[in-house]
Amino acid sequence: MRILIVDDEPLARDELRYLLGEVKGVEIIGEAENIDQAEIFITEEKPDLVFLDINMPGGDGFELLERLTVAPAVVFTTAYDQYAIKAFEVNALDYLMKPIDESLLLKAINKAKDGMDASCNVKGRLEKTEKVFLKDRDKCWLVSVSKIILLESIGNYTKVYFDDEKPMIKRSLSHLEERLPGDRFIRASRKHIINMSYVTSIEPLDGGQLLLVLENGEEVEMSRRQAQIFKELKSF
Repeated sequence: MRILIVDDEPLARDELRYLLGEVKGVEIIGEAENIDQAEIFITEEKPDLVFLDINMPGGDGFELLERLTVAPAVVFTTAYDQYAIKAFEVNALDYLMKPIDESLLLKAINKAKDGMDASCNVKGRLEKTEKVFLKDRDKCWLVSVSKIILLESIGNYTKVYFDDEKPMIKRSLSHLEERLPGDRFIRASRKHIINMSYVTSIEPLDGGQLLLVLENGEEVEMSRRQAQIFKELKSF
């Protein structure tokens, strides 16, 4: 397991490096003292797990996740327990208080090992088991790609449907289309991308179009051109 440590305090990095040095099967591939360094490192090296301090000069750990298109597994490390609720709002793998307890660290490592079964493929597309960080105003989520039901273009934003949530993110639909796994997600129209796993019924419309009813109750009209592609997909 390849690990990145992100903390602005050298002593905190030293402590974590020492504790991780006692754990079999892990490799510390880098350290960063701020979110700018961490963003570059994560983008280029794609670590499996990041131990991430929250309160740092120049930007906190939540801001780092907001910048990332693909978020690795994250264990937050902090001396301040007031961040705990927000950490679990983004589905952090774990939340460790400083000074870090060795037994709790081992539990966090084991959680990461249990969940580590996919990474980006060579084309830069996401795997369905990967997670993406979404932020809408003061709320944020770390969401598995497989849980995304529908994406809807609204101006310069995209509304992302998953569970009972519908956050608006400042990403174009075209940008997201390039990253989503093509064996599950399909462009239904100029404004919509659907996850075929959540299609519950298909109704023909005039002109060769299709009406797709999704598991969450949303209905999407698929254009004639996309309907033809849709029908030819053997995986559905």
